Amino acid sequence: MGGRSRARRAAVALGVMGLLCAVLGAVMIVVVPSLIRQQVLKNVRIDPSSLSFNMWKEIPVPFYLSVYFFDVLNPEEILQGEKPEVRERGPYVYREFRHKSNITFNSNDTVSFLEKRSFQFQPAKSQGSESDHIVLPNILVLVSDEENRPMSLKLLLTLAFSTLGSDPLVHLINKYFPDMFPFKGKFGLFAGMNDSDSGLFTVFTGVKNFSRIHLVDKWNGLSKVSFWHSDQCNMINGTSGQMWAPFMTPESSLEFYSPEACRSMKLVYQEPRVFEGIPTYRFVAPKTLFANGSIYPPNEGFCPCLESGIQNVSTCRFGAPLFLSHPHFLNADPVLAEAVVGLRPQEEHSLFLDVHPVSPAARPWGGWLLGWDVGLINQIRGICPVWGPGGASASPGQACPSLASLSPAVSRLDPAAPSADWEILWVSAPGCSRQRELTFSPKTFFNK
Repeated sequence: MGGRSRARRAAVALGVMGLLCAVLGAVMIVVVPSLIRQQVLKNVRIDPSSLSFNMWKEIPVPFYLSVYFFDVLNPEEILQGEKPEVRERGPYVYREFRHKSNITFNSNDTVSFLEKRSFQFQPAKSQGSESDHIVLPNILVLVSDEENRPMSLKLLLTLAFSTLGSDPLVHLINKYFPDMFPFKGKFGLFAGMNDSDSGLFTVFTGVKNFSRIHLVDKWNGLSKVSFWHSDQCNMINGTSGQMWAPFMTPESSLEFYSPEACRSMKLVYQEPRVFEGIPTYRFVAPKTLFANGSIYPPNEGFCPCLESGIQNVSTCRFGAPLFLSHPHFLNADPVLAEAVVGLRPQEEHSLFLDVHPVSPAARPWGGWLLGWDVGLINQIRGICPVWGPGGASASPGQACPSLASLSPAVSRLDPAAPSADWEILWVSAPGCSRQRELTFSPKTFFNK
């Protein structure tokens, strides 16, 4: 009898324990995700007391930025009217360091800051050295010929380019025409980028109103920019490209303002992915990102371009004839890629971003490590074609006759410029006389 009683009590005890475990498990299923959510919401806010504040202030994850160039292989033949033939060179990889300064918390649940960035060349990760030479059309000529430059000035440039190197010429022009070029001293394609910032951002902290966390309130004191031709295109939407709100779903989108592109952008959900064992959502740029207004009417205010797939950013780049596009003119009018031998647009050239759905952590496109920063220009390629004042075609037959005999059309420079997965394509034009090649020092390629 005693043995049966003990067995019965043991069975009852086990049953009670099992019931308690089941109840506890059910409670944990309901409570633990809620606790995790509360902790995530608490610690992603921009607050000195949050766990993520120091990481937001100075990102501890290393960023490696790559720059690609299209080396012009037939400069002499281009001057005779043939299509440009290019070869992709790179990547030239740079380690990027970022830290926020001038952090000021405001009374309206916002914080203002500057984010300084600096770059160090990484020879071991690069396919080439900073002493490599790459042939490109002469950007100094393109800038100086823009707008309504006096003919006397253009003639002066003709003589100067023929007799002086680029650096003495820049000094000379800056002395007598200080507003012509956006850079001082020696010439660099990305002059001022090293040890610089992208302007003063004011974003919502999420402390008082979590629904607006990380959204941009102002950039350089502006609620909207004035670069474009419509109110919609001038809007500053989304985040600063640093972080997004957590707990994303396939219905989410990633919207941010990029000072480098001078506009707001939006990426849309594509598919779930896994990066080194971490589940992510992939967001991609829609094919209409750089479409012209005839294909995508909301873009009419950005660029009245003849061909779709490029965006004119000269209005926010000191009047320089600069255009943005996807690499190799992906998703652009086929006439653009067909005008240059060596371009092969593929889906791998698309702009994408992998984001952890619970936290704001993101893995930017190709070869970047896990982190938060997602500047759009890190993927968009820059184009600076030699086009006439009224044209926007890359066709060799529609070149810029105004540049003919005014300056050397081809320059030779060294790729010491930091950027993230940038490809630089400079489409030369027939008829532009090449008087000499210019050599730019890698030390001054992106000098401040």
